[in-house]
Amino acid sequence: MALADLLGEVRQCRICEADLPLGPRPVLRAAPGARLLIIGQAPGTKVHASGVPWNDASGDRLRDWLRIDREKFYDAGQVAIMPMGFCYPGRLARGGDLPPRKECAPQWHERVLAHLPAVTLTLLVGQYAQAYYLGRRRKKTLTETVAAWRDYLPEILPTPHPSWRTTGWQTRNPWFDKDLLPVLRARVRALV
Repeated sequence: MALADLLGEVRQCRICEADLPLGPRPVLRAAPGARLLIIGQAPGTKVHASGVPWNDASGDRLRDWLRIDREKFYDAGQVAIMPMGFCYPGRLARGGDLPPRKECAPQWHERVLAHLPAVTLTLLVGQYAQAYYLGRRRKKTLTETVAAWRDYLPEILPTPHPSWRTTGWQTRNPWFDKDLLPVLRARVRALV
């Protein structure tokens, strides 16, 4: 199956439709030439509304971390974007979004990844992507996992999720800005 056909199939997915408060709207981008893959959590309400991944404040922060403009970021031939859950999962009672739906990754990820042979760096953005893709290699906490970023290179680089909640985390972990971000930016610059 061609990637375009597979993406069309993904966008028609209704596996967990009954559990989605805003209904299904799978959001992802990919093309065979992409060299950078970003695996995040799940779309928020703004992304659900627009259908454009990372089209919110978290996306602005992520693009700043990468030092990449919107044009390159949204060029699927350079950057593939695939969340752990393709649709908005709903809201927690205490605030924030629910975790990504568990159906998406096992159903679709391997099939999409088979069409991305040029990917040389995968960003695992947030704990859900790190848990799924690092498995036992993941450390006890997100901070420990991200702090061990050198252990996962050259193929993988874990980061926290770039939400507003990360502001305090970055202040408490100055090594992220000082050590990790320069390496991340250099790798991205070489790829896109």
